[in-house]
Amino acid sequence: MSAQAKDVKIFPCTQSAELAAEIAAAFGAPLGQVNTSTYSDGEFQTSFEESVRGARVFLIGSTHPGPRNLMELLLMIDAAKRASARHITAVMPYFGWARQDRKDKPRVPIAAKLVAKMLETAGATRIITMDLHADQIQGFFEKPVDHLFASTIFLPYVQNLGLDNLTIASPDMGGSKRAYAYSKALESDVVICYKQREKANQVTYMELIGEVTGKNVILVDDMVDTAGTLTKAADLMMERGALSVRAICTHPVLSGDAYDRIEKSKLEELIVTDSIPLRQKSKKIKVLSCADLFAAVMYNVHHNESISSKFIM
Repeated sequence: MSAQAKDVKIFPCTQSAELAAEIAAAFGAPLGQVNTSTYSDGEFQTSFEESVRGARVFLIGSTHPGPRNLMELLLMIDAAKRASARHITAVMPYFGWARQDRKDKPRVPIAAKLVAKMLETAGATRIITMDLHADQIQGFFEKPVDHLFASTIFLPYVQNLGLDNLTIASPDMGGSKRAYAYSKALESDVVICYKQREKANQVTYMELIGEVTGKNVILVDDMVDTAGTLTKAADLMMERGALSVRAICTHPVLSGDAYDRIEKSKLEELIVTDSIPLRQKSKKIKVLSCADLFAAVMYNVHHNESISSKFIM
């Protein structure tokens, strides 16, 4: 380990322990020891089992709901601040609560802004995250935010598939910018799904804008939650004459009946990262590691080197 690397401490949050170990190995630094003790009523406390005084501390933890994951990260940030860490970087492969990025109806919170303020108040001096649900969330912070794109992981995989007549698809209008970026990189056509919802996680109507007959389609999205939209879109495209349908989704939230829906759908493959650990295995789900991406960015941040190549599509 270099002299500079000795000033680095990398600690895992419980929910991202496996990914944190892979990131630390790729970075070339040992994973720090942190202990979590829990009271009988469910309250818990985190403590670092080694000194962090004067160090650059990286805390690795996705904040997918429930709220314990976010609370654990906040407590670790506060503990590092009170232990006199020099820099505290919250490495959040998945930034939870990001779907609440604006007031879309009266009397609702902007949870993404609230989370940003809590992280800063706790003591985070930098945020590293990947494929935010909405790019503007970066503006909720007064601290530096490194917003990485998983396209640097997915594009080589797609290119190695060697698919002919490739078409990139967005499962909704909001993801059209992402779909166009992938289509530009892969020199392919683009189609878009138009959907209507009566309430969250329930699609009532879907229509396809574009032609998929005789095409190998790849749907791209930042996350897959219940997989309702994704599987409905895949089935619709196969009905319209697509040769195959795959999906790329950075964050595998996969709640409710998602695994069931994926298994029963006409999706040939769902390609995700390990930003969130899978609850169960599926022959249709391919997991690509984001450890090298985060390790490289953390290394460059620590050495004050450019990271622009890691967050430009």
